[in-house]
Amino acid sequence: MSSISPLNSRLPGRRRKPDSGPRLETRFDRRLAKILVRATNVFSEKGYAAASMRDLSRASGVSLSGLYYYFRSKEELLYLIQKDTFTTIVARLDERLDEVDDPAERIRAFISNHLEYFLANQKAMKVLSHEDEVLKNGFGNEIAAIKREYYRACVELLVLSLFGMMNWIYTWYNPRVDAHAAGLAREMGDIFLQGLGASSGKGSRKRSAGSKRNDIF
Repeated sequence: MSSISPLNSRLPGRRRKPDSGPRLETRFDRRLAKILVRATNVFSEKGYAAASMRDLSRASGVSLSGLYYYFRSKEELLYLIQKDTFTTIVARLDERLDEVDDPAERIRAFISNHLEYFLANQKAMKVLSHEDEVLKNGFGNEIAAIKREYYRACVELLVLSLFGMMNWIYTWYNPRVDAHAAGLAREMGDIFLQGLGASSGKGSRKRSAGSKRNDIF
């Protein structure tokens, strides 16, 4: 699991001292982070529905009453796991994109950020993919909002890349030798779409088989 605390917004009703300046990581945060890691392992192995609070207590080494200090229900625990994962991916992406201006390199940074996190946190990603429809009401709405933010970042990167391809045409276009607008549109469309959707070569069959469930985000 990530090192970013999932409790930037505290649980309602919990007695906490008011924030003064930048929030420092507390013992509460560190303990919760460990619980989230152990709970992720349990959900990955047993599934959310089959996992009991006693399973979570044994895996985390925290008593049942102690667990309820950190969250009020098993659903809230799943929400904290998902929020931690999604906000970490988005935050890391923002950091990477702040360092890159070139549209093509920004797309590469997006892909690299996504794959690096997935490969380093495979149990968490299994939980997210298998339990993505469990959260309801406020929990589900908040996670859905974070997902939409991530979708928008992806779409904006692709759109800006396409506009870059089209808008820089003045630097090389020669009407005497280059195609007319319809021809250029067809060529650029082929480059953009085939570059995004190509899945030829070794390993494409494996990727296709693994894409049965691709709606984590």
